[in-house]
Parts: sequence; C-alpha cells; structure tokens
Amino acid sequence: MGGSVTYSRGFALRARGCVLAGLFLLAGCSGEDATKAAGPGRTPAAAPSPSGTASPGTASPGMASPGMASPGTASSPAAPLVPPLDESKQPKTVAEARRLLGRIVIGQEAFGPEVVRSTPFESAPGRWPVLDEACVWQTTGLPADVLATNTRYFHVPAKDGRGRLRLNATVTIHHDRRESGWETARAMEEVLRCPGQKLREGEELKNLWGGSFYLGEQLNGWTEDAFNETGEYVSAEDGGPYRYTWSQAQFGPVTVAIAAKGAAGFTEEAMNALVAQGTSRMLLQAKQELGKAAG
Repeated sequence: MGGSVTYSRGFALRARGCVLAGLFLLAGCSGEDATKAAGPGRTPAAAPSPSGTASPGTASPGMASPGMASPGTASSPAAPLVPPLDESKQPKTVAEARRLLGRIVIGQEAFGPEVVRSTPFESAPGRWPVLDEACVWQTTGLPADVLATNTRYFHVPAKDGRGRLRLNATVTIHHDRRESGWETARAMEEVLRCPGQKLREGEELKNLWGGSFYLGEQLNGWTEDAFNETGEYVSAEDGGPYRYTWSQAQFGPVTVAIAAKGAAGFTEEAMNALVAQGTSRMLLQAKQELGKAAG
C-alpha cells in the first residue's frame, strides 16, 4: 500500500455530524448522515488488548443480531461484547487458518431469505487485493502477514422496481492481533490516499471517506477495532451512483467485513441492516472460536 501515514489512537473522521463509530452506529444513522464504507481489499494500527465492555445505551439496532450479548440490568452485570482472546487457539499454520476461516465466513442464509449466491461465489484462493499507486485495484499473492483469506459474493435479485444489490463477505486470518490491526490502519490510509478508486473496468468508487475507532472509543463497544468507509458506487452494468458501504471489524488475528453496493429502490436503512447482520454474525463466530471460555 502506498503512502506513509501515522495514526494515533485518537484519530477519527466525522462527516456531517454522524460519527463513524462502527457497525452498530452504522445501523443507527440515516439520511445524508449515514455511515458509508468502501473498497474491496482492506489491509493492517496495532489494536489494544480487548478489555472493555459495552455499557447500556451505547448499542444501536445492530446488537439485536443473533447470539449477541445484551446490556446488563441492575440485577445482572453486562457480559463483555469483546471477550478475552485465547491466544492458544490462534492458528499457527495455513491449514489451521483455512479451517478457522471456514467456521467464520457466512453463507447467504445469514442475511435472510432475499439474499442469494452470486456467480462466481468465492474469490480465488491465495489471492490478495492491492490498491496500486494509480488507485486501481489489482490482485497478487498473499502477503506474509496473511495466513488465509476468503471473499464470498451474494446479491439481492432485481424485482418489484428495485435493482440488484450486491454484497461481499470477507474473512482474513493473520498470525496475531498486531497484524490484523495493521490491516485496519492500511485501510484508513487507502481511503485518505484514494477517495476515488477503480474496482475493475466499468466499475468505480467515488467520494470515499471513512473512520476507525478502537474498542471503547465513541460508540464502539463490540470490536477491538472498527473501520467504516463509504461513498458512491458507479457501474457500467448497474448504473449509479448508488451508496457503497464497507464495514470491517477485528477480533484477535481475525478481520471480518461486509461490502454493499447499493441499487435503485433500496433504502439506506435496508442496506445498512444487511451489512450489520452479516458483519455481526461473522464477528460473533470469530469470538466463539477464539475467545476464552467464561468462568
């Protein structure tokens, strides 16, 4: 990735009064203030140890996703939304990473009945997206800090006056938390360096902006590091411009992300709900696989 940007823990971007504080806030924003997110390949600021817990009143509708812990009551203390990482469960080989990835990445059923598989369904194994100096996405072999990665492609078919909404679900497994943290930092660098990006011939992202928040910053009580990037999607095939969103979360050596390319007839709220559902489901599964058991 190009550029040399230094990030501090307090770094954040705000736009039109809506703080980009992660997936839960994404589900709660609306209109011109809504969270936006971008880009195909996302790459690595070292994240802090997950010690925070979510406090009542800080979660948005995204926390209603299946299996997510709920805020505590007067008689029952809040369960941590980010459990301690069990480092002994971190994969050490490519084979272990691929097995873990298979238990985290989601299928179309995670989004609900309207979403179906696209063709092709999965990214080529062993390939990694790179944003070049001309702000054009290319693919190359896996970098040294990535053990395994996979992207699955879905869509909501066009019907009843709506266009086709596209969704990508990505899981990346690193060796450790430091490497996955740098993936988020580089994603922030990419949006600053390239607010306009070419995905492939006839497909572009424009007017991109984003923000990253560590656990405990703003409304982020659910992931070690939350990154969101949004802008406009324009396609020779699909038309546009339409809303484009990339939402990424981190737990230990794992990053999970959902990208959504909007379409005619889809409300911002409907698109945000799909992004929130997919990201929260994968992050929950990562926590179940790598978190320390309670007690």
